[in-house]
Amino acid sequence: MPHSPARLLPEWHRQSAVLLTWPHPHSDWTEHLEQTEAVYLAVVQAITRFQTAVIICYDPEHQTDVRQRLSAGSANMDRILFTIAVSNDTWIRDYGPLTVGGTLLDFRFNGWGGKYHHDADDRISRELHADGLFGASPLIRSSHVLEGGAIDSNGAGALLTTSRCLLSPARNPGLSRSTTEKLLQQKLGVEQILWLEHGALAGDDTDGHIDMLARFTDENTIVYTACDETGYHGHDSLLRMQRELKALRNRNGDPWRTIALPWPGPRYGHSNERLPASYANFLIINGAVLVPTYEDSADDRALQTLQDCFPGREIVGIPCLPLIRQYGSLHCITMQIPDSISLNHSPDQSPEKPQTPENSPASHEE
Repeated sequence: MPHSPARLLPEWHRQSAVLLTWPHPHSDWTEHLEQTEAVYLAVVQAITRFQTAVIICYDPEHQTDVRQRLSAGSANMDRILFTIAVSNDTWIRDYGPLTVGGTLLDFRFNGWGGKYHHDADDRISRELHADGLFGASPLIRSSHVLEGGAIDSNGAGALLTTSRCLLSPARNPGLSRSTTEKLLQQKLGVEQILWLEHGALAGDDTDGHIDMLARFTDENTIVYTACDETGYHGHDSLLRMQRELKALRNRNGDPWRTIALPWPGPRYGHSNERLPASYANFLIINGAVLVPTYEDSADDRALQTLQDCFPGREIVGIPCLPLIRQYGSLHCITMQIPDSISLNHSPDQSPEKPQTPENSPASHEE
């Protein structure tokens, strides 16, 4: 039997856990902490119905507070692991580890091209690994910048991404498209890279993360953000993206099955800026799909569309209006850990433990 190549695992691959960095007063959530924590509570309650959630707290006092909040709610505490690591912010999709086979990959995180403070976030994967959370699984540190929200895998060799983000000179200066493709093929085991040249959401400060625009739901299907608001400034760009998706072909020369997600109505921030509400920012977990909702008339249609795409999974709506105030949504605050990584359910969580991930025998840098 031929050997299957190690590839970036798709989100629907069975999972050991989902990682979350809990909001804290030292992050950009300070002004809306109570409303944001309510979203996290709902997400963890939903996750722990099906599997383990790993919650990263800022310090011991923060961990005590978060534990009390979750205990007072309906989360399954037997399915929650707590650990401690200082963070700049909570968008762990972009600084958490990616998984190829049974190996964790820790790419550099530079605050979406130097837009925000990021030094603590960039260390978190190595700190969790050094603390023993991922057991004996190896972790490889990469010198290249890559955010988890910028790519989406179908698990069968195809990777969906946007050129505006991956080829941004603020991330990997001087890296050409061809060199980037070779890098992705080498490190993620992908064979076909599907580049989108169009697609933009107002308020998105990631330079076009794919997880706000288009996602695989199985090896052959892509759902995408479709805009029917003709006055929207990104309407033409999203229409061009739709045409691009329909023109893409797989390695057999066949078109992908493409399904439009509904368009939520306008949502604005305190400075009257348009916020990036997107139903494409869903999270697939064991037995369920968690879908962001926005108190919008399109919510029910989005839930039904995704139910049709995932007939064997429960569809769970999570109110996410507080999250888009900081220009992200549900998928952005989570990172799944596939079951190819065996978690240590008793990691050393002592804040006094020396953080020396570079000296860990199972961790090295490429």
